[in-house]
Amino acid sequence: MGKRFAIDIPLADPGEPDTRSPARLLLWVGRYQRGTLLLGVFFGVLWMVAQALMPYAIGRAIQQGIVESSNRALTKWTLVLLGLGILQAVAGVMRHRLAVLNWLQASYRLIQVVAHHAARSGPALRSELSTGEVVATVSNDAIRAGGAFDITARLAGAVVAYFVVALILLRSSVQLGLVVLIGVPILVTLLGLVIKPLQARQRVQREEVGRLTALGADTAAGLRVLRGIGGEDAFFDRYRARSQRVRQAGVEVALPQSTLDAAQIFIPGLFVVLVTWLGARFALSGKISTGDLVAFYGYAAFLVIPLRTSAEAVDKITRALVGSKRMLAVLAVDRHISDPESPVAEPPAGVTLSDPMSGLVVEPGELVCLVSALPDDSAAIADRLGRFGSEDGVVLGEVPLAHLPVETVRRRILVSEADPTLFAGTLRGELDPWGRSSGDEGIMEAIGIANAEDILDALPDGLGATVEERGRSFSGGQRQRLVLARALLSDAEVLVLVEPTSAVDAHTEARIAERLRDARAGKTTVIVTTSPLVLDRADRVVLVEDGQVVAHGRHRELLRSHADYRDVVTRGEDE
Repeated sequence: MGKRFAIDIPLADPGEPDTRSPARLLLWVGRYQRGTLLLGVFFGVLWMVAQALMPYAIGRAIQQGIVESSNRALTKWTLVLLGLGILQAVAGVMRHRLAVLNWLQASYRLIQVVAHHAARSGPALRSELSTGEVVATVSNDAIRAGGAFDITARLAGAVVAYFVVALILLRSSVQLGLVVLIGVPILVTLLGLVIKPLQARQRVQREEVGRLTALGADTAAGLRVLRGIGGEDAFFDRYRARSQRVRQAGVEVALPQSTLDAAQIFIPGLFVVLVTWLGARFALSGKISTGDLVAFYGYAAFLVIPLRTSAEAVDKITRALVGSKRMLAVLAVDRHISDPESPVAEPPAGVTLSDPMSGLVVEPGELVCLVSALPDDSAAIADRLGRFGSEDGVVLGEVPLAHLPVETVRRRILVSEADPTLFAGTLRGELDPWGRSSGDEGIMEAIGIANAEDILDALPDGLGATVEERGRSFSGGQRQRLVLARALLSDAEVLVLVEPTSAVDAHTEARIAERLRDARAGKTTVIVTTSPLVLDRADRVVLVEDGQVVAHGRHRELLRSHADYRDVVTRGEDE
């Protein structure tokens, strides 16, 4: 039974969302899990109807068993009551498990959809939304949207149980039945009047929380710089002022929220009093029996559950719509780089990589270094080689990269940027996120090539050590070596490294350069660098000026024959 209601996280394919409106986004999620939703509705109805029939069974037991002194009837209705209790318990357990499953499925599907879109959007997303806003969307809004699927089973049970109770009351007393049929919708409408101002204030609070999260993320990322220039107090003052806005927005949400919470108790309670009072009058006038009066009181008390469930559903669906709207803001950011409408077949392995815009041609299996007086020029070429820029033109074999799916390009060409990034998790998982290494031997080999053994030796848990967000516990040189090891573990056909040794000392750099050459033998490697220690190990060095290849050859040849090259390289040594 446990396996039947288990889900594999992350989902293999979260799918392409319907982004036309918040409601359509939620319906799109629902279509993926309609099986568990329908099963949850079934048990939700069974659970709630079993509760709804209990007052009827109690009333019959009192009327026939006690008032009319029938032991046989008393035993029969007692057993019926016992059966309803068992049915309610079993259905309740199943309903709860399915409700949690539906909540988790919906939440994690939306988290993956937003996270995947954020990863694919790259710079486009950063230009439109802050990092904190995206983080808040993933961590808060997706969870709130999933809450709408948690309530579906109970809401369906509440609606069916409401009609069951209304029909029973109509059979006993038309007046009481009409009171329930008409009164409950009116009460739900009254609760709905509180929802609109609540929804508006929740939206404002959500925006303020997003701004605060963004400010906190920016402050944490630049904390070292702030300390260096003495700007901590100014940023702390800004954070304190922004947090007060969040607090004020929360206070403004509290009034309609507390009104809704109070109404969920007061309005159903008032309804219980009304139905009980009417039932007592009918019993005194002889219109209904004593057993019916007891049952009517039970019905009135029971109807509090559907009423409160309806109010809770309105609240959760409102939160889900607000959260979905925020997620749509992230999903609405267009990617600068997208798949072609008609992708072509990818070329075979071991082909030439060329960039007509700069004139760069890299032969298969070659280790090429790019040198430029302006780092932006060589970095732009690296971006184009990995299809990170908006320009088209780079060709793999005879196929332009723009004609290949982005996933294919990422699989065959890996660009390791100059600013290395490590995420939170275990060191083993950070170095081999693809799980391509069959064991720790492959990881240790990559660590050795990157000359990062000392980093591993300093960690008590070794590869199982926890890496802090952005790798803050490591120095710049340590992060750079670990990122190089990660790039090597990708075993990419074409590996583009941007300044992979700029933060390490000369002895370490020399060892890395020598080991890197041997490790990548037979595979295409492009390194953006001005380090003579690395350039001397290259098969070919390419000099770039104004974005164009102006010279190429071995490092020592260019030192003798090309003054501009000599100026760039020796300037790097002086620096």
